[in-house]
This record gives sequence, structure tokens and C-alpha cells, in this order.
Amino acid sequence: MTTEFDLLAYAERQAVDYVQSLEHRPVFPDEPARRALSGFDEPLPEQPQDAATILEQLSRLGGPATVASAGPNYYGFVIGSSLPVASAAERIALAWDQCASSAVNSPAADAIERTAARWLLDILDLPRNSAVGFGTSATAGALSALTTARRVLLARAGWDMDRQGLAGAPAIRVVCPENIHITVRKVLRLLGFGEDNIVNVPCDDRGRLCLDAVPALNDRTLLCLQAGEVNTGGFDPFAELLPRARKAGAWVHIDGAFGLWARASNTHAYLTEGIDLADSWTVDAHKWLNTPYDGAMVICRHADALAQAMNSDADYAQADPTAQKNLGLEFSRRARGIPIWAALKGLGRQGVAGMVERHCALAGRVAEGLSAAGYRVLNEVVLNQVLVRADTDEQTRAIVQAAQQSGQVWFGPSVWQNRPAFRISVSSWRTEERHIEALIGLLARLKHEMPS
Repeated sequence: MTTEFDLLAYAERQAVDYVQSLEHRPVFPDEPARRALSGFDEPLPEQPQDAATILEQLSRLGGPATVASAGPNYYGFVIGSSLPVASAAERIALAWDQCASSAVNSPAADAIERTAARWLLDILDLPRNSAVGFGTSATAGALSALTTARRVLLARAGWDMDRQGLAGAPAIRVVCPENIHITVRKVLRLLGFGEDNIVNVPCDDRGRLCLDAVPALNDRTLLCLQAGEVNTGGFDPFAELLPRARKAGAWVHIDGAFGLWARASNTHAYLTEGIDLADSWTVDAHKWLNTPYDGAMVICRHADALAQAMNSDADYAQADPTAQKNLGLEFSRRARGIPIWAALKGLGRQGVAGMVERHCALAGRVAEGLSAAGYRVLNEVVLNQVLVRADTDEQTRAIVQAAQQSGQVWFGPSVWQNRPAFRISVSSWRTEERHIEALIGLLARLKHEMPS
């Protein structure tokens, strides 16, 4: 008879085998592997099924059709490979199977996540009395942050949103770069900010908001900025703009999904100068900190305001205002902060800085190598993003397709200034210089073989 422990042992063997294969498996699954996924398209069973057979099917059909985004040769998005200590901590946390809403549900999870929150504020050098909510993504974090921002701005205008709702409320104007990340626009849409209430500020050729185009700000302004534009890695001019915004009484939110980690670096923290003057920030751990999906943080200078906006206390479930269920969207939640705690403890301050700096240096080498191979690098490579174009739009598209089909690497297309381009993102702890040299060699060969 297959026991619970047999199943766990089988699953762990499959996991170890998969991780060991990452160096050499195709980065994107081939057509036969994708076709085999039809094996999952079956009717719901009427009777219980054998657990061992279920896991065997999952591994046999699912494994070959996965994208090796956890490997060293994936450059498509800012997706890190889980650090071994973070991945192992996640396995332990899953075995604990805690509902990590508060200390009442899980004293262990509450204590560990409070430590992780304190460490996060330390390494990012943000106001130490800020609240930190661990959620699924920067998108979910932005929803919490911008909900809080709207509530606070309306309260300053004498409007009680909790009691009066939104009908007839004073108008809140949103100001953001025209290239603000799509997830921020999604959150603004969900919160009911119509396009007519959004001022889209032009950006320069590095993807940064143009300071002289920012309109007058006031105490009914929600200003959204970004640390790390998705194509160029550019940073908005925080040092110049944030003092002005604070003086006007505007709420400033920073989308720092991956770029905020530059603040932990000795050599790249200058990009974030002045960012600590904002009111709220979002940052992903599953990007540049290399933790398992899905782990991210919302950080809010106004801890009480976030706790009041997100409060989910009930008669049967009272908790401290700073309990995680009162800082984010989920009432019932898993302890996403545990692998984040493990990653921060495993790397330490110097390890986080070193990883960020190494990836930035590797991105610089990509830019150097591709420029020498005849490509046009479109951005100033200040971070881990390299934006590239070949001789023609057709050649650019063809090279992206050929690289993807090679199985050796994977990156995706993008559009920059209304023309095709592609983006190389360096963010996995597994990626080494030899992988970067192989990437450069492959793209140099593809360009040589492609007609201009």
C-alpha cells in the first residue's frame, strides 16, 4: 500500500531530478511535449484514483512540457530561479500547512514573517515603521497600496469612503508615466479610475518620466512612478520629484517589482535616490530575490492607514492590526514570507547586493557582446535589462523566433518606440558568465545567418 510518506518521497525525487536537469533540458518545450499535454484533457473521475498513478501522470506528462525558466538560460522576463534555501523552506512550510493569517492561526508563521518584514525594510532602507504585507504579486500589492492611497486622500478632503462610498466623492487625479507597467493600469481600472482621470506624462528615450512635463500636484493627486522600466530598466527622477510631491500633499506610489532591489546594491543604489520619500512601494521576491512563486510585498509608510484599509477582523477572528490578514487582500493565506525570510538569511546583506551587481554586470556583457556582433542596443544598460534590435524589423522578429526554436535559450519580443525589439533579462542566480557567452555566440551566429 502506498503511504503518505511514500508519496512525499516520490514527489521529492521527481523534484530533485527536475532541478538537476535544468542545465541541459530545452528551455522551451518542444512540440511533442506540448502535444502530450492532451493527456490531461480527460473527464472528471467518478471514483477515487490511485495517488501514485496521479503523481506519475503529473510528472510524465507535465514535466517535459514545462518552461525551464528556473534554469540558467532563460532571459524572457525578470524571473529568478528559486534559491535552494528558499525552495527548501517552501517545502517545509507546505508540510506545516499553516493558515498564516495571524498569530492565532500560526505563531510560527507570524514570528517569521515579522522578522522577514523587518529585514526587508532594513535591506531596502525604507522607513522602519512601515507596514509590510506579504502577498501574491506586485499587482496584488498595488491594489492594497492604491486602495489605501485613495482612502487617505479622500479622508484629507473630508470624505469618509467607508461610510459614504465613492458616489459623489471628490475627484482624485492620477499622474503616472505613459509607460507605467500594465499591472498598475490594471489596478487603477479595478479601482474605478477612468482614463479621463489619468494624466499620462511623456517619457524620455531611456523610459524615464520627463520631469518638466509633470503637471502641478496637490493633495488630491495619486502619483505613480516606477523603479525599473520593463524594457530599459530606467528609474524615474525620484530625488527631484518626490520632495515636490510631498510638499503638495500628493500620495506617491512606487512600482518597484524588480528595480527596487537596486536599493540593496552598493553600486546601483544611486538609481533609487529619494525613493524613501514615497508613501508606498511594491516589490517582488519571486523576481530578483529568487524565491518561489508567488511571493511579493506591499510596503506602506502609513502602517495604520494600510491596516485600516485592509482590515478583515471578524467577531470570530480578531487579530492585531499588523497581522497579515489586515495588511493584504487574503483572509486565508499561506505563509509567503517564510521562503523570503530564508532567502534573506541565506544571502545576507552582502549576498543580495552581490547577486544584483553580478546580474547587472552580466547584462552589461550582453550589451557589449551583441553590439560587437552588429546589433543595436537601444538602452543605457543601468540595470539587468538589455533592449536590442537587429538591422531590420523583419530580421529582429526572425532572430527572436529562431532563438526560441533553438531550445538553447528563451527570450521574448518587445516593442520600443513603435518598432519591434527584444529584451534580455538577467535575473537567475544560476546564470553564469559561460551562459552569457553562449547566448552572445548564438545570437551572433543567428544574425550572421539571417538576411538583412
